[in-house]
Amino acid sequence: MHLISRRPLKQFWGNYPNAETGLRHWIKAVESAGWKNFADVRQLFGSADQVGKFVVFNIAGNKYRLIVVIHFDGQRCYVRHVLTHKEYDLGKWKKE
Repeated sequence: MHLISRRPLKQFWGNYPNAETGLRHWIKAVESAGWKNFADVRQLFGSADQVGKFVVFNIAGNKYRLIVVIHFDGQRCYVRHVLTHKEYDLGKWKKE
């Protein structure tokens, strides 16, 4: 799976250092994945949720939320948002 882009992840863990380990783990797992569908994602990340066109991952013990769009046919994963749980709950990300 090709990850697009790492920059927002690095910026986020620059502001929230305790998210770095979880995000680095997620990056490594995604880049070695060959997901064909959402069921494949759930096998690796059991707490992942599909919300419309987005896939939401819990990071660092559910302190943070990573929101991506996955194009399974093109093997691309697009980072859309990395949010604190409080920011996620506001729901502004759903309007994208």
